[in-house]
Amino acid sequence: MIKFAAPFLALTLALPAFGGTVTLTPANPQPNAASLAPGLAVSYGFGGSARTLADAEQRLKDATPGRALAGLSYLDTDPGENVLTTNKREKVAAAISGFIKFDAPGTFQVEFISNDGLVAQISGKQVALFDGVHGCESAGVTNVKVPTAGWYEITATYFQRKGSACLLMDWSAEGEMLPVPDEAFAHLK
Repeated sequence: MIKFAAPFLALTLALPAFGGTVTLTPANPQPNAASLAPGLAVSYGFGGSARTLADAEQRLKDATPGRALAGLSYLDTDPGENVLTTNKREKVAAAISGFIKFDAPGTFQVEFISNDGLVAQISGKQVALFDGVHGCESAGVTNVKVPTAGWYEITATYFQRKGSACLLMDWSAEGEMLPVPDEAFAHLK
């Protein structure tokens, strides 16, 4: 069960993703296997006292590339543990990019869970928005229509202020939400 410390805020900020089904557009051209590396590319900005995604964007102006994310299955940490693939424990902003692979066409539900702020897009369409400082909570579930199997561009801006951190993505085509496997993500070499 997901708990919402500030449910009105979560619903208000996630509204753009709830406006029905979002139709995705596959990457064009489709990347070939030889040009891809596993996981997602990430660049980090550090320091400051970000409380919003706008603050995180400011920190990312001086971002440095980090070790690729294996996927989007970073469970809630204990305070003092490193954030994502950094050696930092707090005040981290991340610009994430790459591709997500859908093996079949259809309508999927996607859900992003974060601590703290997150905005995510697939094929340029917003699928998650949860701004501000909060615990490890869902940005809501968004229906996405996948017209063809293949790779779709994915981008996200994420920040963690202090304390614990999490960043997760789940999906479902059959009703049961499951973590997106790491193998479904790739980025250009």
